[in-house]
Amino acid sequence: MALLDWFSTQAPLSLEGGGVSLRPPRWGDYAEWAELRRISQTFLQPWEPTWPADDLSRAAFRHRLSAYARDIDLGQGYPFFVFRQSDDALVGGVTLSNIRRGVAQMGVLGYWIGQPFARRGHTLGAVRAVTAFAFDRLGLHRVEAACLPENGASHGLLLRAGFTQEGRASGYLKINGEWRDHLLFAIVARDHAR
Repeated sequence: MALLDWFSTQAPLSLEGGGVSLRPPRWGDYAEWAELRRISQTFLQPWEPTWPADDLSRAAFRHRLSAYARDIDLGQGYPFFVFRQSDDALVGGVTLSNIRRGVAQMGVLGYWIGQPFARRGHTLGAVRAVTAFAFDRLGLHRVEAACLPENGASHGLLLRAGFTQEGRASGYLKINGEWRDHLLFAIVARDHAR
């Protein structure tokens, strides 16, 4: 538990932009996170992997925090919870993961938004903040993202955030129990700077 205590109280990483603040998840976020995910499950499930039966349990959240702390420590991923600045309400999450260094210098962006907060600009602000973090603080060259072809909201969000659609990948990710095609998007550092 010492690692979790350190992670929850000492994590100096925070970002801001577009009316939202972002920081790594903490143990104290559990109740708000679990409730937001619970009330948003029907809204989120078509776009996400199948949720395990214990997905919203304290044990599963504790496991997430351990995995998040390990990813940050190794520089392989940076998870953020997204909070509305006006009242500090948890609205969603953004993760920069699968970071590869060497000749690639890239990472993969993923995000979710709670149903009560959808289509209010929170995710766009968060995606822009994490993209800037990837280029300006981590020195990455490329950030990739993907969405289901029928997810018009996500498709539009990525384009507004400066990403370019690069193609389509067959059977790219297992979403809601099925291998699904995805539209592929990316932004590179030179385009982000414009």
